[in-house]
Amino acid sequence: MTGLLILIPVALFMGGVGLAAFIWSLRSGQYDDLEGAAWRILQDDEEPRK
Repeated sequence: MTGLLILIPVALFMGGVGLAAFIWSLRSGQYDDLEGAAWRILQDDEEPRK
């Protein structure tokens, strides 16, 4: 039972840190261009060798 007194606050703290990191990533624009990254991986910038 005393383990729960330690584990519950630790779990709540870790959840808060995760939520803060997610909100930070939203505000810093990490999710602004989701389609661009998907198309960029398909583009071939190098010229083919002859």
